[in-house]
Amino acid sequence: MQNSNLYNLRNFSGGPGVLPQCVLQQLSEEIINVPEMNLSLLGISHRSDWFANVVVELEQRFLQLLNLSADEYKVLFLQGGATQQFAQIPYYFYDYNKQAKPEYIVSGYWSRLAFVEAQNIISNNHKIQNPINKIWDGENIKFEHLPSQNDIVCNDNAAYLHYISNETVEGLQFNFIPNENSKNPNLLRIIDMSSDLLSRPIEANKFGIIYAHAQKNLGPAGITVIIIRKNLYENKQNLGWCSAFDYYKQAEKNSIYNTPPVFAIYTTLLVLRWMQNEIGNLQNMEKINNQKAALLYNVLDEIYQQNQFYIPQVPEKYKESRSIMNVSFHLQNAEITQKFLQQAEQQAKLFGLKGHRSLGGIRASIYNAMPLKSVELLADFLRDFWNKNK
Repeated sequence: MQNSNLYNLRNFSGGPGVLPQCVLQQLSEEIINVPEMNLSLLGISHRSDWFANVVVELEQRFLQLLNLSADEYKVLFLQGGATQQFAQIPYYFYDYNKQAKPEYIVSGYWSRLAFVEAQNIISNNHKIQNPINKIWDGENIKFEHLPSQNDIVCNDNAAYLHYISNETVEGLQFNFIPNENSKNPNLLRIIDMSSDLLSRPIEANKFGIIYAHAQKNLGPAGITVIIIRKNLYENKQNLGWCSAFDYYKQAEKNSIYNTPPVFAIYTTLLVLRWMQNEIGNLQNMEKINNQKAALLYNVLDEIYQQNQFYIPQVPEKYKESRSIMNVSFHLQNAEITQKFLQQAEQQAKLFGLKGHRSLGGIRASIYNAMPLKSVELLADFLRDFWNKNK
């Protein structure tokens, strides 16, 4: 039992990601019995006062960590993943009458999907072609770095600006807010932070919507966190769309419009309690995450300079674009890649290192709950494997 618990903390998968060991321990007990309810966690009603208090506390903790006001922002716990938001956002915020186009940054695999989904939604609903401005696209450079601030120029009347803060596939992460000095003070910024929400401090009040599915830093799959400025849905009632997708109706019912995933929401609450009790704040979380990422990038760069045995997806010369959540790299051929993966899992007990199906190679996802010790073991394995196979 002790060994299996240890290996939970060596899960480098892109998602579902590793959870804190104390959270897993508490869940293992409360699946059998939640003391204050005398019921299994899996059997507690979403209409109970207990669960209503869980939702209230979870919202409060998100707002505290992000330094946001409850008077201005609402936190919703919905379903459907970030992929549902790819469609829901353009449906909600494209204004055909104003002829103001949304603007999208395509910086990797997931933002490309978000762009295509939005394009389809608007085209199908309004019968127009090319309804979105793609203001930057990294596909022609194989997504090996992000744009600079000067590369991003939004139209003054843009319906909204959408981008993804951290591309999990390629290992790219924005370290600035695009078009921060926009001439339009009311520019609606919408950001998908599925893989780096609460991994570091952000100026959250500069965004109208922050959304993230849970199975990276926040909890298990099953919920999508939507942090939304209240005036964005208060002004858009009765759109005639599916009620479960209506931000206003979900906010009105405090995320309990229909049956929510009680287990996933409660687990996310335990993760945020762990963050605040054990880590303290997002500044501390960022320091830990920077330390973990530096361990891996330093090894990869050192070995690349000697014989290019490991090839980082994001070259060292673009290190300002590198993610502290997902470290992606390649080996020289499929045979040595497969050998690396087999030995990592079978000998070193390091799991989930296979790269995304669209890119291949290796990917080490080092989300908030990944212990420094586990990253040190991976760094040691990188050196050992290189020494034996170079």
